[in-house]
Amino acid sequence: MDNTELAQSLKDWAELSQEYAGLQDLHKKYLIKLQEALALQRKCVAGVNHQRYRLKATDKLLKHVRATNDEENAEKSDLDKDILRRKAQLSQMEDSLPRPSGRYLNIILGGINVSILDKKAKYDYKDQYERFKLIVNLVGCVLACISLYFNMRVFDLMFMFLTVWYYCTLTIRESILKVNGSRIKGWWRLHHFISTFAGGVLLIWPDGEVYLSFRNQLMWFNVYLAFLQYLQFAYQRGVLYRLRSLGERNDMDITIDGFHSWMWKGLGFLLPFLYAGYIFQLYNAYVLFHLTYHPQYTWQVPCLCLVFTVLGLGNIITTSLTIPLKISEHRKGLLKLRFTRLDKYFWTHRKRRDSEAVNNKKYLEDVERILRPATDTLVESSSSSSMDEDTSENIKDIPGPKKNN
Repeated sequence: MDNTELAQSLKDWAELSQEYAGLQDLHKKYLIKLQEALALQRKCVAGVNHQRYRLKATDKLLKHVRATNDEENAEKSDLDKDILRRKAQLSQMEDSLPRPSGRYLNIILGGINVSILDKKAKYDYKDQYERFKLIVNLVGCVLACISLYFNMRVFDLMFMFLTVWYYCTLTIRESILKVNGSRIKGWWRLHHFISTFAGGVLLIWPDGEVYLSFRNQLMWFNVYLAFLQYLQFAYQRGVLYRLRSLGERNDMDITIDGFHSWMWKGLGFLLPFLYAGYIFQLYNAYVLFHLTYHPQYTWQVPCLCLVFTVLGLGNIITTSLTIPLKISEHRKGLLKLRFTRLDKYFWTHRKRRDSEAVNNKKYLEDVERILRPATDTLVESSSSSSMDEDTSENIKDIPGPKKNN
């Protein structure tokens, strides 16, 4: 029996050794292709940065142009549209290229690259973010209800610690999502930083008569906030799924606090609940302001009063400004330009511009003056790349991206 098992083990080891030899060759090929891909990646990043630099210079120059006739005015308008479309195209290219992590992530995580280049991995991370928000909010709602029922300080501290941890984690995850293409507005990110600070102040608020007079109101506010978070999650996720299916939104867009321009349909459903929550925040600030006249109040009371005031007013103003912003964005047609696909964009006005520019000497001189620095840069880059021709020989073997039919 032992000899049979030994013979089988030796046979398995021989087969495993053969498989390992193939795996070793495959790993060597992987390392070579990885270096080639990284070299291409660096070149693409440099090319995108160069394009953005030149676009910025061209856009700045175009702002000083004063059209003297209808022909020049049409050319200027066409160039404006070209610049907008080119920016949208560069943004689409950047979705598959690494991006800088930003100052906040560099402080928290260090100088590591948090870009997720695989599209499926990006979506999986975003889906984990959505589930994280839902689960933590449900746990917070349960803790708030337990605190209301048992009226024990330990449950209050557990809920406040959960609040601090939740918003700290949320700011990190949202920063990573923003690096990977999520469009998160500035106020809602700032809202989470302020909420983290508010949770920390609540956590160190000492127990006493002033705290107990505000405690029940705070817990009911947390229960309503958890309900509002769930409502936003369910509603926004449904809207985002529909818009992504229609190709009107990015796959990396997320559910987030407040009302946004893409939530145009079904406007009357969510806004009343949102404004009720914002008014609740201002009411908290009002009650805390009156508690500052209590002889036993501590510094946490005026501090929280200011925080709730900022949060309530900021939410109301930002949400209210979204509606006229949506109307303005619709009129300018920026939404369509922003999501222009690379393989379906055609320069419909290029032939007309070239034919009309032949008779416009001033226009030709301006174009030549704009393009001359770019030509010089291309000559310099081509001369420098010729020195690395031997090292980049293998890069030519990498197949190019397939075009969508």
